Amino acid sequence: MTLADAVTAATERALASGALEPIATEETVLPDAGVRFLVRRVSTLAQKDRVRQQRKEARRPVDPFDPPEPALTVAVLSETHVAVLNKFPVLRGHLLAVTRRFVDQETLLDADDMAALSLCLASIDGLAFYNAGAVAGASQAHKHLQVVPLPLGAGAPRVPIEPLLADGAGCDGATRIAALPFAHAFARGAGDAAARLDAYWALLAAAGLHVRDGRASAPYNLLATREWMLLVPRAQERFGSISVNALGFAGSLFVRDADELAALRAAGPIAALRAVARPDRPL
Repeated sequence: MTLADAVTAATERALASGALEPIATEETVLPDAGVRFLVRRVSTLAQKDRVRQQRKEARRPVDPFDPPEPALTVAVLSETHVAVLNKFPVLRGHLLAVTRRFVDQETLLDADDMAALSLCLASIDGLAFYNAGAVAGASQAHKHLQVVPLPLGAGAPRVPIEPLLADGAGCDGATRIAALPFAHAFARGAGDAAARLDAYWALLAAAGLHVRDGRASAPYNLLATREWMLLVPRAQERFGSISVNALGFAGSLFVRDADELAALRAAGPIAALRAVARPDRPL
């Protein structure tokens, strides 16, 4: 059984048992700068808010990955990582690659992380992403990468932001995309886990980040498909009241209500991304 098959089987079991609690959304498309941004209005967050409140009221912080719920566990990926379903998925098949022992989410990715990411992408044609710290949209302190199947929505392109990445085609190494008006670094191609790790280090440097005590000098989002990688340093978590994680830089944003949707429509998604990312800087 492939990992993709195991995700499908685990999803069906977890839905039947009630362990998996999908979040219903209403989808809107907001065109901006040649990108058809997918904006999902979350209509059922009550169950997620309930669990968060229970954790706040607990005497000690609750780590949902120590251990992960058996009903949500998909497979052991390696000696260091396990594959777990996102308990509150917006996108079906949303998978987490979680470290088997606690590692802080703000620490740099290493060879084991990239091996887990590459194993997931080898079986699942998806978008992998990493929210490096709370400012980058991470909701859990226990280190985890995430993978969602492609396409992110109906129609083409499979990743909405890809039209803006076209001028990175054919470039070797880390480069800058002229159409992205915020600090970032982009690399075409993927290769194996070792190549992805080398590309990751090149992206960190090209985006102006350096290492301090095993962490990057600023929060960031990393996105990766089988074909490319994009790293975006972050300045803040929210645009107004709207939380933005790595999926925002893929062209997929989430709002809680009509007011947030109206605010995003008025400003434009590109302006929202520019507001939460670090200011642009040429390579």
